[in-house]
Amino acid sequence: MTKICFAFIRALASATISVAVLFSSPLAHADGLQDINKLIKQKQYPQALEQINTYLAPRPKDAQGRFLKGVVLTEMNKSAEAIVVFTRLTEDYPELPEPWNNLAVIHAQQKQYDKARQALEMAIRTHPSYATSHENLGDIYARLASQAYDKALQIDSSNASAQHKLALIRELISVSGNTEQSKPAASRAAEPVKPAPAPVAGTPVAAEATPPGAAPQPATEAQSASPTQTASTAVTTSAEVSKAVDAWRSAWSRKDVKAYLAAYAGTFQTPGGIPRSAWETERRQRITKPGAISVSLENLRIEIKGDTAIARFRQNYQSGNLKTKSNKVLHLLRQNGQWLIEQERIGN
Repeated sequence: MTKICFAFIRALASATISVAVLFSSPLAHADGLQDINKLIKQKQYPQALEQINTYLAPRPKDAQGRFLKGVVLTEMNKSAEAIVVFTRLTEDYPELPEPWNNLAVIHAQQKQYDKARQALEMAIRTHPSYATSHENLGDIYARLASQAYDKALQIDSSNASAQHKLALIRELISVSGNTEQSKPAASRAAEPVKPAPAPVAGTPVAAEATPPGAAPQPATEAQSASPTQTASTAVTTSAEVSKAVDAWRSAWSRKDVKAYLAAYAGTFQTPGGIPRSAWETERRQRITKPGAISVSLENLRIEIKGDTAIARFRQNYQSGNLKTKSNKVLHLLRQNGQWLIEQERIGN
């Protein structure tokens, strides 16, 4: 089974942001990709590109090979061709944040910082726990701030506040760039493509169980009942939550968009706070793309507190040539006898 992972991350001093590089597991097309990897590490880019094209000829949809082609084209300063490669990857494999991240790198090299920001926001929307893009986005914000303060000083050169802020931003960029340049590529190695262990929201799970601003839940029958009745009710409720999670998984696998979207509560917290309509349109486009989808869950664990529940599991996703595994957490809310998803995040 193919496992996509980062082999190294190279810092670009001109943009002070990190470019992610995908490599295949030795289990999948090992010889071809390993040879290409060696050529890239040796900076033999023309030879690497030739081998990548040979590798892709019988497998044009291979995500790893296409990604490496984009990386090599970037290194060869063929930015326009690299942008085409990464853009098509975002269309064919919307679950991957790395193509968005590397599009941002190219835009940053070209000093198109607003385009870089937009690409990084898409990477984070796709994978909220992708630390590389979060760090890169911070660097892009610093660049944008530098431009804004510089513009303010062009208008009013006596603006002491803008002078001080611009000096701080430039010092920050300088320190970041020097730090990255001093680190060898291996020291910037990233984790395999899997979620970070820390929750994205940054708050304890227990605190997240009750939605912010919601009134305290009244005591349930199970809380006031005998121990035997409490245990029986808990088992029944847990089974209901498990059934709801499985129905969501099943709808996703059989590409039933209506049933899939119906699994989410009206109060669902969309990624990045985007409008619900935009999120639904994005999910509909991804699910209805040609090709089968297979979603399976492992190690499902459920915690229940009143009318809220937390479901944790290991998700196995497969679509076309893409196979990924990730830990996922669903926060569910019981409404009118149904358990609906109120929050979805990657993590533990």
